[in-house]
Amino acid sequence: MTCAVWRRREMGPLSLDLRKRVVSAIREEGMSRRAAAKRFGVSFASAVRWMASFDKNGSYAPAPMGGDRRSGRVEAQADYLLALIRREPDLTLVEICARLERARGEKFSPSMLWRFFARREITLKKSPRTRASRIDRTFFNGDGSGLRANSTSIR
Repeated sequence: MTCAVWRRREMGPLSLDLRKRVVSAIREEGMSRRAAAKRFGVSFASAVRWMASFDKNGSYAPAPMGGDRRSGRVEAQADYLLALIRREPDLTLVEICARLERARGEKFSPSMLWRFFARREITLKKSPRTRASRIDRTFFNGDGSGLRANSTSIR
């Protein structure tokens, strides 16, 4: 791969004018996608994608690049999630995922919920509320001994 081709990839979408010329050559001049791609110096895959996009949307505009396109699903559950951690601040992210799936039928990963709470500057940290003991455990280990400590922080 040449350096010029590599730089072209990093610069973002190709111009609307070029896209329009390629699609016009295919639609109006009856060129094949491969011939149009060769004529205008773009990849065959680009010509196919641009043509499919034009047929579907009627637009030459490129699709959005980068960014988060899936957080809308979890944002739709914001009221439920915020009410849930207000009611029960001791829940872990895994438990919140399970509750969300049971109550709303939506399945999310713990990391997606972590990003949701991070956007709101809410942390769900498991931290002891008591000073550490030198002679006994102060954490919960499942067998009933120790304290189960947690705190929810909203910055």
